[in-house]
Amino acid sequence: MNAANHEPVDFFLGTTIPAGFKGYFQSLRREPGMQMILLKSGPGCGKSTLMKQLAQQAQRQGEPVQRIHCASDPDSLDGVILPRRRCAVVDATAPHAMEPEAPGAEEQVVSLYHTIRAPELQAHRQEITALFARNADLRRRAARYVASAGSLLLDSRRAEACNADFEKVRRYVKRLCARLLPPTGNTGTEELRLLSAMTPKGGVFWQGTVQTLADRYVVFRDEYGAVSRLLLELIHAEALTRGYHLITCPCAMHPEDKIDHIFIPSLRIAFLTDSPWHPVRLPGTAAVRCTRFVDRENLAAYRARLRFNRRAAGELLEQATALMAQAKSCHDELETYYRSAVDFTAVDAAAKDCAALLGLE
Repeated sequence: MNAANHEPVDFFLGTTIPAGFKGYFQSLRREPGMQMILLKSGPGCGKSTLMKQLAQQAQRQGEPVQRIHCASDPDSLDGVILPRRRCAVVDATAPHAMEPEAPGAEEQVVSLYHTIRAPELQAHRQEITALFARNADLRRRAARYVASAGSLLLDSRRAEACNADFEKVRRYVKRLCARLLPPTGNTGTEELRLLSAMTPKGGVFWQGTVQTLADRYVVFRDEYGAVSRLLLELIHAEALTRGYHLITCPCAMHPEDKIDHIFIPSLRIAFLTDSPWHPVRLPGTAAVRCTRFVDRENLAAYRARLRFNRRAAGELLEQATALMAQAKSCHDELETYYRSAVDFTAVDAAAKDCAALLGLE
């Protein structure tokens, strides 16, 4: 991140994918020199508010800040990362539960469980237990719809791949990287972040992050994903070989085998995938149409199949979004029980402890 630009940037570190929940909290732990504060507490006990306060405090002190949003509620935070200080505060409860591996040396646990007045919650045990169970069931049902949509989108990607000239893609990337990425002589490194996610609000894409981290954009417009998959994979390999530090953003639908976006902060350049599921609209930026690498005449034979896949995947993702919204309503109701049973004076004291641990006093 450019040291002269201290606008906070927004990412996700977890989302619902066809295989269930996928998180990059463990990858964050593995970043060189990263010190972690693991927050433990129940819903509505002040974790997100605490992290927002820390982010604001760091920003006031001129620190670069990455805000990590919760895919189940994009208005809440799952974490705050201070890249210059090599430290992070994260929500370490389910579905991204984390335990310290080197307590004290690499991680410190800050528990807020002591702020909960348990007898007040025990009076509503049945209602709370039922809400937790309903929330989990709704999330599982949403994941099944996402899985079905993911299968259709993967089928479309394979159809495009059958008609793509991948050798032409490789030649294009070699020319592009020779022009934009001079070798540095350094060892390439990367951090993994998600720039988009499926949420109760539908697909959320943090375009503001793009405009904060980069001044130059190479946008690949690809409806089906096969060509952009190879483009970003090759650019990723070239950039690491040439010694750059990357912020690599996997595809929110198929993160295991597809990169959607890459930032190179030192060059303030971003390579972005523009698709129907996360449209990229940057003023004055012309997109590279991936159809230039495809035999469009042959691909036309798949037109009905591709049209069906897109329409059906869209409907499935709408159902997933609706179920996620219902799950959020359950979570919101849970929070009302917990908020009424929390000593927020003790939460404020824990926030001061976290600030001290981060050197933000």
